[in-house]
Amino acid sequence: MSFRVRKYSWQLAPNSVREIRQQVFIDEQGVPADEEWDDTDEIADHYLAVSHDNRPAGVARLFPSVTDTAHIGRMAVLPEFRGQGVGARLLEHMVEEAADQYQDLYLSAQAYAIPFYQRCGFHVCSEPYDDVGIPHVDMRCLAPRQVSDQLSQRATPMVLGQDEERWLIGTEADLVANLDTLANQARKQLWLYDRELEHDLYDRLRFREIVSALARGHRHCDIRLLVHDDRPLVKKRHQIVELMKRLPSKIELRLVNQDYPIEDFPFLLAERQGVLVRHEFDKPQGYAQFASARRNKLLSESFLRMWENAIPSKEFRQLSI
Repeated sequence: MSFRVRKYSWQLAPNSVREIRQQVFIDEQGVPADEEWDDTDEIADHYLAVSHDNRPAGVARLFPSVTDTAHIGRMAVLPEFRGQGVGARLLEHMVEEAADQYQDLYLSAQAYAIPFYQRCGFHVCSEPYDDVGIPHVDMRCLAPRQVSDQLSQRATPMVLGQDEERWLIGTEADLVANLDTLANQARKQLWLYDRELEHDLYDRLRFREIVSALARGHRHCDIRLLVHDDRPLVKKRHQIVELMKRLPSKIELRLVNQDYPIEDFPFLLAERQGVLVRHEFDKPQGYAQFASARRNKLLSESFLRMWENAIPSKEFRQLSI
């Protein structure tokens, strides 16, 4: 069965939008009414999926934050339409529509629905928590434009440990989207090798927040930065360096030793699965793979050889005084 999606403001939304949420969340799942209805409804866009014979089938809402983040929520499908692709149609429509406006899509997912959201390019970015008595996790899509172009072709786009296909990187925007998506899924290990911590790429608030969450979120996290040149770090107040000063035991920076063999291309490694490789230091072109244990292992071995022969950063030591 095919479904169409229509968008409304809260003031102009048909009664079916409220009725579906009432039936699914309040009557079926036992969510308190005062938790279900909130002021956000007034500022959100509301999406209604209808069947080919114009019967209301499911709803969802999307609203922006003060940053480049859009929040998706209140997704509900009536029992008689479940298993027919209504939820996927709603979510894919919102991702496609939001891709040109937002760089970050966020939602709170009921734990049982994680695989559903992963099929639409979202990845888990929190530990499980309880919300009105129901287990939830936070999920994000940090590459809505890239994901929306591939939704019909990939089973779990950009999900660490699951998406085995390569994502080709051709532009700076592609690079940032893949870099952040990969790094945001690391739970313990993140290794970076580059010529320097280039400001346009690594001195960004979102990347800093991702690294900060990783460093603070795991007791035994392993974050290593291996660079050729650390002098640019003193020219500007680099956000990663400021983070290193606050968490010196969690993030380590070293310089490659030019007397030993080194790789001539930069790369990022996440856990034992994810890799991001650029073909040259000063260009964005390359590729990312989110489930490539073999490629990760080969690059990890190369990284460790360089790391073991590396030397401490003099510039960072001066900054830490």
